[in-house]
Amino acid sequence: MGVPLAQTRLKAPLDPTLILCSGENYWDHRDEKPEVTRKDPEFFVKTGLGVIGPDEDILRDERVTRKLDYETELLIVIGKPGRHIPAERALDHIYGYTILNDVTARDRQVTLRPDGSSVYNLGPGKNFDTCAPIGPCLVTREEIADSQRLELRTYVNDELRQSNTTGKMIWTCAQLVEFFSTFVTLRPGVVISTGTPGGTAWGTDAELGGKKPMRKDGIAAGGYLRAGDVVVCEIEGIGRLRNRVRAA
Repeated sequence: MGVPLAQTRLKAPLDPTLILCSGENYWDHRDEKPEVTRKDPEFFVKTGLGVIGPDEDILRDERVTRKLDYETELLIVIGKPGRHIPAERALDHIYGYTILNDVTARDRQVTLRPDGSSVYNLGPGKNFDTCAPIGPCLVTREEIADSQRLELRTYVNDELRQSNTTGKMIWTCAQLVEFFSTFVTLRPGVVISTGTPGGTAWGTDAELGGKKPMRKDGIAAGGYLRAGDVVVCEIEGIGRLRNRVRAA
């Protein structure tokens, strides 16, 4: 017998110990921040200690950051083990997909040098309590006709902040599986995050090298998350991941 969704509280659909992440995987996100030149996907990790589920609070701890940002990302879930997996066989190793909000402490992640170049510190910028909301559900690969044709959006307090499609990824899901399996054996339950498009608060933060112009209403320029904000990460075919921001 089913239970109405309104009468339940969902937890994260899985609890990974480690999240393999590929940053800078959309051109419009690259264009809104300090320039970085690379020939391979960016490779960093997030700890599973930061995983929370739908409707759980994202903590804004000023001892960690005053520039807390959102990043809606498609999350790949591995179902079949493999190493050195060629892209043409990558889908055989994918169990399904869900949504990750790659919550980021921008003032920990980015330091600008006097000459305008930047230093990235992805350890502290990407890893802290509640930095990895995941949900609302896990959708199997068979339910997604094409993972490179999914609409992706982010709303903060019902205002649209990010709007793009996974078709604009620089490296596809299959290519990312191939890339990460070069380094480690991908086992069932391993997850790979695929990057976020433009529209982040960082993009308009000139103090950290943001390159997008300020909006006339000032919302984007003041777009870092504040206590009381509600963030919704939406990907077509998967659903809406909703979390409120709370002061620590």
